[in-house]
Amino acid sequence: MRWLIPVFLYLLLEVYAFQAIRTITKNQILQIGYIVLSVLILSYIIYTFANYDRSVGPTKYTLRASAFLMITLATKTVLVVFMFGEDIIRLCIAGYNYLTNTFFEGNATQYLPGRRKFVSQIALGVAAIPFVGLLHGIFRGKYNFKVLHHVLHFEDLPGAFDGLRVTQISDIHSGSFDDREKIEYAVDLINDQKTDLLLFTGDIVNTMAKEMDDWIDVFKKIKTPKYGKYSVLGNHDYGEYVTWDTEEEKEANFEAIKDIHHKIDFNLLLNDSAFIEKEGERIAVVGVENWGHNFKKAGDLSKASEKVSKDDFKILLSHDPSHWEHEVKKHEDHFHLTLSGHTHGFQFGIEIPGFIRWSPVQYVYKQWAGMYQEMGRYLNVNRGFGFHAFPGRVGIWPEITVIELRKGKRPA
Repeated sequence: MRWLIPVFLYLLLEVYAFQAIRTITKNQILQIGYIVLSVLILSYIIYTFANYDRSVGPTKYTLRASAFLMITLATKTVLVVFMFGEDIIRLCIAGYNYLTNTFFEGNATQYLPGRRKFVSQIALGVAAIPFVGLLHGIFRGKYNFKVLHHVLHFEDLPGAFDGLRVTQISDIHSGSFDDREKIEYAVDLINDQKTDLLLFTGDIVNTMAKEMDDWIDVFKKIKTPKYGKYSVLGNHDYGEYVTWDTEEEKEANFEAIKDIHHKIDFNLLLNDSAFIEKEGERIAVVGVENWGHNFKKAGDLSKASEKVSKDDFKILLSHDPSHWEHEVKKHEDHFHLTLSGHTHGFQFGIEIPGFIRWSPVQYVYKQWAGMYQEMGRYLNVNRGFGFHAFPGRVGIWPEITVIELRKGKRPA
C-alpha cells in the first residue's frame, strides 16, 4: 500500500510527459517503444526497492535503481513543466473563445487549440540538459576528483607551524566504489599534495565493515606525512541503517569498522585528542565521534578536549557540520579550525566561483560545502571523497582539501 501514492504520481508524470512524445511524432512504433521502455524502467525501480533487504543495506542494484529514478524524474519533470504551462495557455485561449461565442459558431472542436509541436521540441531540448548532466555525473562526475586549496591566517598560530599544510578527506563510502583505477588515481592525488598532516572526517563505509575489504590495500598506500594521519567516525560508521539479528552482530561490525582505520594507518580519535609538536610548540588535533543535529549524537566535545588547554591552537575533526553551528563556534575553548564532511554537497548543484553556488542541501544545512568563518573561527565542509545513495555527482565534485595555515593577519 505504501507504494500506491508514489506509483500513481509517477504514472501521472509519465502520462503527461508522453504528451510531448505524441506531439512530436505520430510514429506508433516510436510511441510504443517509449511506453515499453518507461514501463520496464518503472518495473525495475519498483522491484528493486520493494525487495530492499535492510539486513544487507545499499547494493549496486539499489544504486542503479536510484540512478534510473533520478534520471527519469529530472527529465520528465522538465517535460511536465512545459506541457502543463502550455495547457494553462490553451485553457486561457479556450476560455476566451468560449466567452466570445466561438464555441457556438458551428465548430465545437475549435475552442481548445491543439498542442504545438515546437513547444514539445523545446521541452525535449531543455529536458536533455539534466539527462546528459546526470549521465555525465554517473559515468564521469563521481570520480572527477578536485584538489581545493585554502590559506588561513591566525595571529595565535604557533610560529613553528607557520606554513603547515593540512590535507582533509571525508566520506569515503567504500561500499559504493566500482572502479579501482579511479580510486588508485585519487590516492596518488592525495600523496602528491606535500602534506604535513592528513585528516579524515568520517564515513569510511556505507554500513558494513566488509565493504572495505577490497580497498584496504589501496588506502594503505596513502603516505603517512610528518605529523601523522588522524580520523574520526561518521554517522554511517555505526551500522544504524540496517537491521541486525542481534546487538552482538552490530557491535562486532562497529568494532571491525574502527579496526579499518588502524589497518590503513590512521589514528582514530574517539572523543579524544592528540598533539603534534615542533620546536617546543604544539597544535592539538581533537576528534569527536559523530554529533549531528538530526543524526546520532555520540560526540562529546568536553571529553575530547580533556587533555587540551584553552591556549592551545586546535583543529577539531567533527563529521557533521551542524555540530559547528550548534555547539562548536561559540564554545569557550575556541576551536580555531573545524573540519567536517557529511553533506556531500548533495552530490548535485551548481558552483561557478564568483557567480553562483547552489545545491538543494543548503535548505537543510547552513554550512554545506567549502570554507566558512565566524567570530575568528573557521569551518571547512569537505564535499566528500566518495558517493552514496545516488551513484554520481553533478556539479559538486569529489574533493581533496589542502589547507595551509599561516601566522599573522589575513592580508587586506
